[in-house]
Amino acid sequence: MAGAVEARLAELGLTLPAVVPPLASYQPAVQSGVYVYTSGQLPMVDGKLAVTGKVGAEVTPDEAKELAKTCALNALAAVKSVAGDLDRIKRVVKVVGFVASASDFTGQPAVVNGASELLGAVLGDKGVHARSAVGVAVLPLDAPVEVEVQVELIDA
Repeated sequence: MAGAVEARLAELGLTLPAVVPPLASYQPAVQSGVYVYTSGQLPMVDGKLAVTGKVGAEVTPDEAKELAKTCALNALAAVKSVAGDLDRIKRVVKVVGFVASASDFTGQPAVVNGASELLGAVLGDKGVHARSAVGVAVLPLDAPVEVEVQVELIDA
């Protein structure tokens, strides 16, 4: 039975995906006390990157913003994999977004807004968080964007 958070995802026309399997030696998410930390989530859909390249070159900022939403959805799946139920989320504490950027691209915050806006739409006030948006030269698999999330749970 889906909880309130997953019901809200459905209202938004979204489905929680399967957890993206690790690409190397790490776990998609770990819990420490009342916190869950996700590994960096790529915009994988059905095990594949739909788009590769640098934002501001091969990938438009608007495309990258949509990809950041996919990363956030994958992060929620990773949180659920260790928390068991997304309704246990007390709040999103921190989001870190990495944007593979063309040398002259400076719109990283607008790209990472895709993740922030998705978390807000799904979780309401619980989705309001601190954040960093960082431009980088390259990301794994030539992904345009990667997002990691830290959440606090209602209980350990």
